[in-house]
Amino acid sequence: MSKTTFWDIIERTLEKVGTPLSAKEIWEKANELGTIGDFTTTGKTPWATIAAYCYTAINSSGDKSMIIQTSERPAQFFLRRLSKNINLDEITEKKEEQKIKEEKKIEKKFHERDLHTILVAFANTDTHFKAYLKTIFHENSKKGVKGLNEWLHPDLVGVYFPFRDYRKETLEIQQHLSISSIRLFSFEVKINLTFTNLREYYFQAVSNSSWANEGYLVTLRLDEDPTLKDEIRRLNNAFGVGVIKLNPDNVYESEILFPSRYNQEIDWDTVNRLSAENSDFSSFLNELTEDITLKKVKSRYDTILSPDEIEKYIKDKGIED
Repeated sequence: MSKTTFWDIIERTLEKVGTPLSAKEIWEKANELGTIGDFTTTGKTPWATIAAYCYTAINSSGDKSMIIQTSERPAQFFLRRLSKNINLDEITEKKEEQKIKEEKKIEKKFHERDLHTILVAFANTDTHFKAYLKTIFHENSKKGVKGLNEWLHPDLVGVYFPFRDYRKETLEIQQHLSISSIRLFSFEVKINLTFTNLREYYFQAVSNSSWANEGYLVTLRLDEDPTLKDEIRRLNNAFGVGVIKLNPDNVYESEILFPSRYNQEIDWDTVNRLSAENSDFSSFLNELTEDITLKKVKSRYDTILSPDEIEKYIKDKGIED
C-alpha cells in the first residue's frame, strides 16, 4: 500500500470539507479530519509545500489542472471537479465574515496595550534598537474636530542613545561636527495581522510614523499565508514602514520581518504638532533633552522587565501566540 502524499492530503481534505481553503487551512483540516493518513514530515511549514504543489499544478496544467485558485488575498484553493456545484463567491464572502468575527473574539482576551511591555523588553535588548520606549496614551491628546488627530499618534515612541556604545571622545567630536547618532523610533502595535486588516493597520503606521527615523508596525500574530508576506513586502518597499513579529514564547527572539527604511531627517513640523497635541509626547521630548544634556539615561521611560518578570507577565495576561 502506497504512503499518503501531499496530493492525497490536498484532494481528500478539499473533497471532505467541500469549500475552498488556504494552504494552511488544508493542513490544519487534514490533521483535524484525519485525511492526513499516514503522512509524516519533518518540515516546519508543510502548508508552504501544499501551496507550492497547488501553484505548480495551476501553472503547468492551466485549465486542465485538478486544482483551481478561488481567491488571491488570501490565496485559497479548491478542486476543479467540485467547483461547478457550489457558489464560490457566496462561500468566500461567508468565510470572510467568519474570519472577522474570529479575529474580534481573539482580540477580546487581552488589550493591544498589554503587548507594549513585551515590545519594550525586546526593543531594549535587540541589537538593532537598543532603545528606551515610552507609551503614548491617545486619551491624553487634546480633543478636537472629529478625525483631525486620527492616526496622528503612534502607540509607542523610542530613542536610541549612543552613550553606552561610543567613547566620550567620539561623542564630543560628533557634537563639534553637529552630527548625532541618536535615533528616534515610532511603533504601532496590533494583536493580529491578516489580509482583512493589513492595509488599514499598515497605513495607520505609515501615517503616525512619518516623523521618525524608523517606523514599525508590530504584531503578535501573523497569518501564515505566504501571499500575505508578499503583500507586506510590496508595502514595505513602497512606503518603508517595517514589520516586527513578537514572540511571546521567547520575547528576545521576536523578529524584525521587514526592516524600516531609515529617514535621515526628522520631520520637526510633525514632532512639534505631536508635542502640542499630546502631553505624553511632550514629556518624551523633555526627557530626551535632559538625557542628552547629561549624556546619561536618567529619565523614566516604560519599565523594562527582567526575563523572569516578562515570562510571568505574559502568563498572567494570558498572552500566547
